[in-house]
Amino acid sequence: MIVLFTDFGLAGPYTGQVTAVLRETAPDVPVIQLFADAPAGQPKPAAYLLAAYATWFPARTVLLCVVDPGVGSARRGLIVEAADRLYVGPDNGLFEVVLRRAAKPRCWEISWQPPALSASFHGRDLFAPVAGRLAQGEAPSALASRALPQGHPDWPDDLAEIVYIDHYGNALTGLRGECLPLSAGLLAGGHGVGHAPTFSAMPRGEAFWYVNSNGLVEIAVNAGRADETLGLAIGSEVIILG
Repeated sequence: MIVLFTDFGLAGPYTGQVTAVLRETAPDVPVIQLFADAPAGQPKPAAYLLAAYATWFPARTVLLCVVDPGVGSARRGLIVEAADRLYVGPDNGLFEVVLRRAAKPRCWEISWQPPALSASFHGRDLFAPVAGRLAQGEAPSALASRALPQGHPDWPDDLAEIVYIDHYGNALTGLRGECLPLSAGLLAGGHGVGHAPTFSAMPRGEAFWYVNSNGLVEIAVNAGRADETLGLAIGSEVIILG
């Protein structure tokens, strides 16, 4: 299957055009829309979100990942192999956490070029056809040459910031749940937040943190919106207490 992880949104033409290229290039391969609202133009928080959610998909999945504020610049296009999955997208840190957590990752710089390449939509013109060809069984070496990605060693292994606000107003952090003892408190938006295992364990209107189904620490309000209640947005700092 091909999985889309982008900041293109569902309104407007972008996601539709990318999907159309995938359907043309790999007509028999299912296309799954995972995120169309990844942190817009922000590869760093998106990298932690991608690393957490990609692990849910089976081996041989191709993930088309585009959060690309540097499109049209000298930044490279990459194919990454990590934990038996393939990733296609820009070399801007989006794959930093995926690569760091994989046992034996490999990376290629895309050398294949389409007949026409717009300056501003490499998601459609370059990355989508490459992802489609990989999903059809073409080897990365036929489309790219081995390379080292641009590194971001200053990025932490776990990011104590909000990386995503979901449809319900829940605030996902870049922290893996395994990093926090259940006794820990969090300070988010100037508010102290304790742990609860589920929404139903908290009174209505109360804020808490829990480990979500994809292993990330998530801040929520039972029957409410954590982003509005606590004043949280992508990039808001989270402080671990105790």
